[in-house]
This record gives sequence, structure tokens and C-alpha cells, in this order.
Amino acid sequence: MANLKEVRNRIKSVISTQQITKAMKMVSAAKLRRAQQAILQMRPYANKLNQMMSNIMSFSDGQGAEIYGRSTEKRKPLLVIISSDRGLCGAFNANIFKLAQKKIQEEYNEQARKGDLTFLFIGKKGSEFFRRRYTQCKFINNYVDAYNGLSFEKIAGCAAFLMEKFTSNEADQIEIFYGRFKNAATQFPENEQFLPVQKTVSGTSFSKVKPDYIFEPGQESLLKELVPSILQSQLFKCVLDNAASEHGARMTAMDKASENAEGMLGELKINYNKARQEAITKELSEIVGGAAALAG
Repeated sequence: MANLKEVRNRIKSVISTQQITKAMKMVSAAKLRRAQQAILQMRPYANKLNQMMSNIMSFSDGQGAEIYGRSTEKRKPLLVIISSDRGLCGAFNANIFKLAQKKIQEEYNEQARKGDLTFLFIGKKGSEFFRRRYTQCKFINNYVDAYNGLSFEKIAGCAAFLMEKFTSNEADQIEIFYGRFKNAATQFPENEQFLPVQKTVSGTSFSKVKPDYIFEPGQESLLKELVPSILQSQLFKCVLDNAASEHGARMTAMDKASENAEGMLGELKINYNKARQEAITKELSEIVGGAAALAG
């Protein structure tokens, strides 16, 4: 059994760690409230816009539909990996990376081997992970620090950059990987297709009847303005989802760490008391033995 000094040092270390994890939990809880409010307000708006865009693109033949909805052969895919800047959030980042790796293995393994696969990172952890594992691929780090002063304008610039890559044929398939927020205790990895715009699924009740849209001022000009704006909102929604998921995952991880520290403290205090009792018993035995020797 460890001596008293070692046990005391371990108790102090665990108490110090517990104070840090509790403070990080409180900070994440405060950030989570703001991030949760932002994504809950943004998600219905973005989802409805995305649904409207898919419906319009399915039954339109303007230039916007040709540019952003054209079918591709997936020869030059671009994967947008949205992760966190910091760790200590459990398996949050790892789950996103596993989903992306599974997608690569199933659909883009040949492109990755040839170096035709491109990564764009929002968040530092994704850049650190994939750069070590896919050294032959292309990497775009222009927006890796997007969380520093996060704003719609910054993400809109990233969306415009992705659209430029698609329209210039530098990428023919763009997919987003991020953490979807459900509640403070539950987050799960999500994969969404960014470009080309997905059309309305054939066979649905909506797709059986072609709607008669009236475009004002005109179909061409409307699609040119509408589609980029909706794609910017879609990407911003993914980033907000990921931010809320990160804070929820970190809060949960720090709560579990604090609970584990409490359990360790209980065990260490028991060990400390046992060691202290052993030391006292040993000293008493030595005193009694010494007294008996003197009396003898």
C-alpha cells in the first residue's frame, strides 16, 4: 500500500482535476444555452428553405438548376469536415471522423488512393486527424479557424467558395459531415449532400404532379439568387448544429469526469485511512514492544 504522503498527493491532484472539470462543465453549459437557442431557431428555417429548393430544382430548367443540380460522376469529391477546435468532449469528434471514413471506404476509396479526394476543414481537430491518415489527398484549410468569431458572413464566404469549386468543375460532389444536436446528452454524426442539390425523391406524392410555379421577376434570375442564398443557410445550419453538439458533448463528458473524480476521492480517502491506521498500529506496537523490553 502507498505511504501517507503519496496518498495525500494523489488526493490533492484529484481534487484539483475535479475543480477544473466542474468549471469546464459550467462554461460549456453556459455556451450550450446560447448555441442551442441559435440552432433551434435556425433549423426549421433552413430545413424549409432546403425543401423548397429541392422542389423548385426538380421541376425547373433554368440556368440555376443546370449549374447546381446537374448530375455528376463523383470523380472529384470534396468532403467538408466540421469538427471542434478543442478536445475534452468525449467521442464527439471521433464519431464524425468514423462516419466520414466509412463513407470514404464505401464510395471514395479509389479517389482517395489516386489523390482526387479533397478535404475542407471547419475546426482544427478534423484537420489534425485527416492530414495524418490521408497524406495523398488535397486539403483546404482556409476556414479551419471559422469558429473564431463565428458569423453568418464567414460561413457564407465558405459556402461561396464551395459553390465556386463546384461550378468550375474542381469538385463534382460536395458532402458535409458534422455533429447533429438532439439534446444536451445526445448528439450523433450526420452526413448531408451539399452539391449537387438533391432533387425531390421520385415516387413521392409531390413528385407525381408537376407544380405550376410562377416566377417573379423570372426563373433564371430567381434561381441565380435563391439557390446560393439557401446553400449558405444550409451550411450555416450545419455549423450551428455542430457547435451546439460540441458544447453538449463537452458538458456531458466533464460531468462524467467530475463523477469519476468523486468516486476516486472516496477510494483514496479509504486507502488513506487504512494507511494511517496501519501507521498508528505500527507505532503503538513499537512503543509496547519497547516498553516490554525495558521492563524485562
